[in-house]
Amino acid sequence: MPFLTRSAVILVSIGFVLATTVIRPGAPANSCPGYRVTSVKETTTGLTAKLQLAGTACNIYGRDLESLKLQVTYDSNSRIHVKITDPDERRYQVPGEVFPRPDRTATGLAKSSDIAFTYASSPFGFTISRRSTGEKLFDTTGNPLVFESQYLRLKTSLPTDPNIYGLGEHTDSFRLPNVNYTRTLWSRDSYGIPQNSNLYGNHPIYFDHRKSGTHGVFLLNSNGMDIKLETVNGRSSLEYNVIGGVLDLYFFAGPKPVAVAKQYAEVAGLPAMMPYWGLGFHQCRYGYRDWIDVAEAIANYSIAEIPLETMWTDIDYMYNRWVFTLDPERFPLDKVRKIVDYLHEHDQHYIVMVDPATAYQNYPTFNRGEADAIWLKEADGSIHKGVVWPGVAVFPDWFHPNTGPFWTAEFAEFFSANAGVDIDGVWIDMNEPASFCNYPCKDPEADAAKQKMPPQRLPVREPPRYTHRFPGTGNAILAAQSAERRVRLSDRTVHTDIMHYGGLSEYDTHNLYGTMMSDTTYEAMLARRPGLRPLIITRSTFAGAGKRVGKWLGDNLSQWDHYRWSIAGMLGFASIYQIPMVGSDVCGFGGNTTETLCARWASLGAFNPFFRNHNGDTSISQEFYLWPLVASSARKSINIRYRLLDYIYTAMHRQSIDGTPLLNPLFFKYPKDTNTYPIDTQFIYGNALLVSPVTEENSTSVEVYLPKDTLYDFHTGKKIQGEGKNVTLTDILFDEIPLHILGGNILPFRSSSARTTAELRTRPFTIVVAPDERGEASGSLYIDDGVSLQQKAVIDVTMEFKNGRLRIKGKFGFKGEGDGASVKIESVKVLGKKREGVKGDGEEEAEVVEKKFDVKLVRDVEFEV
Repeated sequence: MPFLTRSAVILVSIGFVLATTVIRPGAPANSCPGYRVTSVKETTTGLTAKLQLAGTACNIYGRDLESLKLQVTYDSNSRIHVKITDPDERRYQVPGEVFPRPDRTATGLAKSSDIAFTYASSPFGFTISRRSTGEKLFDTTGNPLVFESQYLRLKTSLPTDPNIYGLGEHTDSFRLPNVNYTRTLWSRDSYGIPQNSNLYGNHPIYFDHRKSGTHGVFLLNSNGMDIKLETVNGRSSLEYNVIGGVLDLYFFAGPKPVAVAKQYAEVAGLPAMMPYWGLGFHQCRYGYRDWIDVAEAIANYSIAEIPLETMWTDIDYMYNRWVFTLDPERFPLDKVRKIVDYLHEHDQHYIVMVDPATAYQNYPTFNRGEADAIWLKEADGSIHKGVVWPGVAVFPDWFHPNTGPFWTAEFAEFFSANAGVDIDGVWIDMNEPASFCNYPCKDPEADAAKQKMPPQRLPVREPPRYTHRFPGTGNAILAAQSAERRVRLSDRTVHTDIMHYGGLSEYDTHNLYGTMMSDTTYEAMLARRPGLRPLIITRSTFAGAGKRVGKWLGDNLSQWDHYRWSIAGMLGFASIYQIPMVGSDVCGFGGNTTETLCARWASLGAFNPFFRNHNGDTSISQEFYLWPLVASSARKSINIRYRLLDYIYTAMHRQSIDGTPLLNPLFFKYPKDTNTYPIDTQFIYGNALLVSPVTEENSTSVEVYLPKDTLYDFHTGKKIQGEGKNVTLTDILFDEIPLHILGGNILPFRSSSARTTAELRTRPFTIVVAPDERGEASGSLYIDDGVSLQQKAVIDVTMEFKNGRLRIKGKFGFKGEGDGASVKIESVKVLGKKREGVKGDGEEEAEVVEKKFDVKLVRDVEFEV
């Protein structure tokens, strides 16, 4: 983070740097006087009150405000909104255009809601309690409120050894530490995604899980902050330390974990439904030298018989890394269009990267932006300049009213289906926003030259060999290896004293930059492909970003610990932050992977909602086809993923309509089982599939937790009775992953996999029933055209199995004629049937009973199995 030029201190340890001058060091926060309550006005749905400073001001980091306004609203019976502001609400608050507020009509009643607000008058403190038990969920009493010009402090007591989850983005354990732990929220370029550090995005929401129930707390504030979790003398606490804005808190009653997730979605917004094809396998690399490398990767996946749904190109395609350009020698338009045409002819897709940093050069995109006055400016009116991949660079001001039309027009021209690069989705990066320029960046030209930005390119070449299915290739020239190392300076950004259009400062809005770019890009993609769901993957996010985009977990490394961290990161975004389209760079971005790591990661990656292999230009190539073991792992895991794709798609659709998570930590399913609370190397895909990857290098065994429940081995169908304890699974081949189906569930499978998702949709269904101990099970299936924002007809059914009969009921509008999609059930399998009189290993053997059918889903149906 750059130093602030305003007179303040950043209390939080943002990035690696603290900033500027203390105004007036005062007493510790605990010694501050706090506030006293006056002028209380109560209604049936809440209250308002004035808060008056209760003593001599502390003035720790700025001036204590003499008076404040308290507003408490019972938004619903499961949500309380507590807001503390300056009396006239002139202080910065997160703009409604970035984070639309939920319906302001209060429907909860103070006397009967699931949770209750109470307060102490002097010094002011408040408590949120669960009405049914009186249990205190959030309690600030005894911890004085501090509300200063550039410092807010609010502290709550917690149970001993609390189970706190969320507060991302981070790579720490899913269950957060609670001793001397600080979680900083401030967007930055975070190469290597280090632990105990702020990363790309900001989600000030946490779940507090207790055996008695789960609740959530969301602080709607985009300023930099530290959130401290501490345990001293057996007493635990959580403390917000924020450098600006207001205290705008939402409390969610739960009491089940999934209920909290759904209640948070009501405030943050429901996540976008992604296109069906977006759930396929994606391939990318930073360092594809030219169009030839891209064509060869596409061809080699085909030769290796590994399904490839979408080919991606990093910034390599740009001329000198200038956004909205093609390198005319290495990525000439005719060759790129030929690649895109080939992909589209084979029902595959193409995506490229677009960065916000725009070259400070005399070229059309920069000139049009300058004419529209959309570049961020210094206080003297000059354009703010940083250093990014194109060298000296400028940055769009997403708050400027001209920026949206400008961005849409650039997309329309450069990504024209008829004359440009006809992309199917888009990838946005470096939108923290990142800058490589050292503060104070008074000579960006010299800084760019010193850092060799833009990076030197390798010489232009002719095709070195024939490329399968790409005519006109074939030459004896050998390919060279990249010699230019990628530079990543993780703590650089635009200056925080920059003022955006409308008088908003970067100091306040920095953490919103990535999400604002996401929203603007969404509109640009929608304009060029009206009616179709945009697939946008971003790096920097703020609360609510999932309404428009998916997220990859950033520039990780090819290391086993990063492989393990990816699970907790994925769970955070999918189950807590409501961004279900999430995944890591499979096999790692930085450094060199190994065959066994990549094989294991290919299997794990197949159970990321967003599944992409991507690595850096200074790393060895890691396309799945390069090693026999990795290729086998990819083929096996993609086969499973694709057969399950409608199960995954159904779960994603459910999250898009009510917030039910697509991925679940084990405690979401087993909230009273204390053994599940710290588990973050296993997860449940949807509500039925337990994924338990091998997590240690060169190991063929893994210790996993099997909950006290009925389970079925995914690969054999064998019934297993979990005992609520760890078991060791052995002899796990490097190209396989342990999977279990939880009893009581019904899963729709496609009868076989395919090379593309378009082909997959033509396969009929096999319905797999995994009964619970009562012999019953349930599930759902959702089918639509896979791409449209608004659906004319869908299949949306529930499936119930009881007494040996499977019943399917619901909506049956989608027929599949338009794209050849099958809506036919080919067979039904029931797991765990017992053959009478046959013994094996001292117990009755389980078998899979399958019956063949030929039934289209056009009406309610019933099967006897």
